Amino acid sequence: MAELRTDRLTLRRWQDSDLEPWAAMNADAEVREHLGDLLTREQSDASVAQFQAEFDQHGYGWWAVEVRATGEFIGFAGLDQVDDDMPFTGVEIGWRLARSAWGQGYATEAARTVLAHGFDTLELPEILAVTTATNLRSQAVMRRLGMTRDPADDFDDPTAPEGPLRPNVLYRIAGRTTPRR
Repeated sequence: MAELRTDRLTLRRWQDSDLEPWAAMNADAEVREHLGDLLTREQSDASVAQFQAEFDQHGYGWWAVEVRATGEFIGFAGLDQVDDDMPFTGVEIGWRLARSAWGQGYATEAARTVLAHGFDTLELPEILAVTTATNLRSQAVMRRLGMTRDPADDFDDPTAPEGPLRPNVLYRIAGRTTPRR
């Protein structure tokens, strides 16, 4: 699995030292505002095991993100197959950062590197992004990445309970339209 780097960030495989700060993120109501219930430590640890298994299966997935200057774990960014119960198919980009990392451009920086990897290395034809209709911060990142939204693609998440997490928006960005030389 490739490790990805930006000027400020390293996107890498998960380490045991990530489990504690990841669990803290998953127990933070503000971080989970657009995601649903808080996770227990056991659920949080199990999610990392699932991330690792998906990486091994697909060759891509959710990278742990750390600040290069300090080595601090700040969240994740990466690519994942769209869940089978969604009304569309494809590969989705995503990110989730600790509150202490918000507002510093890290999500956009990490996501740009993930997009480049998805298009240049994996040669994906398109990458999708999904979030709740109320998650304006993530939608702003999607727009900064050059992704576009067609309101006709908006949908109700069939896995979410009735309420504010159910209405979702779908953003898209196409890959290369000409072959690489």
